[in-house]
Amino acid sequence: MRKKVDREQSSNVILKNSNELSKKLIEEISYNKGEPLWMKELRLKSLDIFLNKPNPNFGVDLSKLDINEIIPYLKPNAEKSRSWDDVPENIKETFEKLGIPEAERKVLSGVGAQYDSEIVYQNIKEHLSKLGVIFLDMESAVREYPQLVKKYFMQAVPPTDHKFAALHGAVWSGGSFVYVPENVEVPMPLQAYFMMASPGIGQFEHTLIILERGAKLHFIEGCSAPKYSVSNLHSGMVEIFVGEGATMRYSTIQNWSKNTYNLNTKRALVNKDATMIWVSGSIGSSKTMLYPTSILKGNGARAEHLNITYAGREQHLDTGSKVIHLAPYTSSKIDARSISSNGGWSFYRGLLKVSQDALHVKSSVECSALMLDGESASDTLPIMEIMNNEADVGHEARVGRIKEEQIYYLMSRGLNENDAKAMIVRGFMAPIVKQLPLEYAIEFNRLVSMNFESSLG
Repeated sequence: MRKKVDREQSSNVILKNSNELSKKLIEEISYNKGEPLWMKELRLKSLDIFLNKPNPNFGVDLSKLDINEIIPYLKPNAEKSRSWDDVPENIKETFEKLGIPEAERKVLSGVGAQYDSEIVYQNIKEHLSKLGVIFLDMESAVREYPQLVKKYFMQAVPPTDHKFAALHGAVWSGGSFVYVPENVEVPMPLQAYFMMASPGIGQFEHTLIILERGAKLHFIEGCSAPKYSVSNLHSGMVEIFVGEGATMRYSTIQNWSKNTYNLNTKRALVNKDATMIWVSGSIGSSKTMLYPTSILKGNGARAEHLNITYAGREQHLDTGSKVIHLAPYTSSKIDARSISSNGGWSFYRGLLKVSQDALHVKSSVECSALMLDGESASDTLPIMEIMNNEADVGHEARVGRIKEEQIYYLMSRGLNENDAKAMIVRGFMAPIVKQLPLEYAIEFNRLVSMNFESSLG
């Protein structure tokens, strides 16, 4: 997939804003989208917060990221369509190379496809619409379901949360809105795919998912971008509200090119007896800061975080998981695995917090790091804040290099050294990769193999 998109994409832009982040620019974006007053005011408030908030004092080096060089909004030369036949050929060709239309036909309940700053294709199976499931681009949702969107939009992640949440609030564009009514189960995954096709732009899609009581959904997010000589910025946001007894699975395969800063924010609020499952594969980007978060606010709520990070040459990927236990009898499981090779740097940064009132919590945290050579680096920083004595918490962290005796054993069985290393890496990733749908697990393994073979020269 990396090679398929690592070429110059043709420019399809029909509206390009100035790079300067100003009140005039924000009002122009809001006007062009036909937004209500409350959304324009939220954008302007977010801009003020962004301009007055410092960069995070931890994580990756952002000193070479100049926001004034990032183009905040590019409208592609295409209108949103419900048929691939109506999508312009050059844009459709990009998504066909990524296999999106084929995946929709075979294994998905619906697809949203974003090109630069706007959704160009969105569709959902008709029988799900009849059950009341809503799957729209965010702009349409703001216009068609204003009260529902206003109730939830940036309520899990307010613009005051951090500088890039504020930037997102000011310039967000595109993304998906999903609503699943009470006791409705979506039988196959929905997917959103984000393509950042132009050099120097920022992509700020907003994904808002609401599951009512007893609902069930699997949502898949994929992303790609060609490699350019200038920096691109991805600062999307995912907010998920999981109703009582509902089950939500959110799977991500992140494959940004190595000129991209990926500063993304994902957070779920989980109600009584509900389940939130995050499955994340982070491969691309130059620098990443991403910490999917579950806030367990209802009794008996449950969270699983399964993460793989692969950092190769010129990559610093700072990833992790956060789980906040606010209610009794809540439980969580974190399994984070990272691989670094060819001078890459992977950093696990996690937080497990158990509040004073969250009695009888059960949680296990496991973070494992594998380095493939002496040039690479790996760190783990799991933070635990346990505020009562009735919690059952386990933790295990391992950092190590690939073992010579493992390679020797496999070579004695007829494998060459590179194949032996590849087999060890696949075995290390397997417990998490198997949580992905089969087609995506195959694609993920292929992406890792390409990076791995590249690192071996």
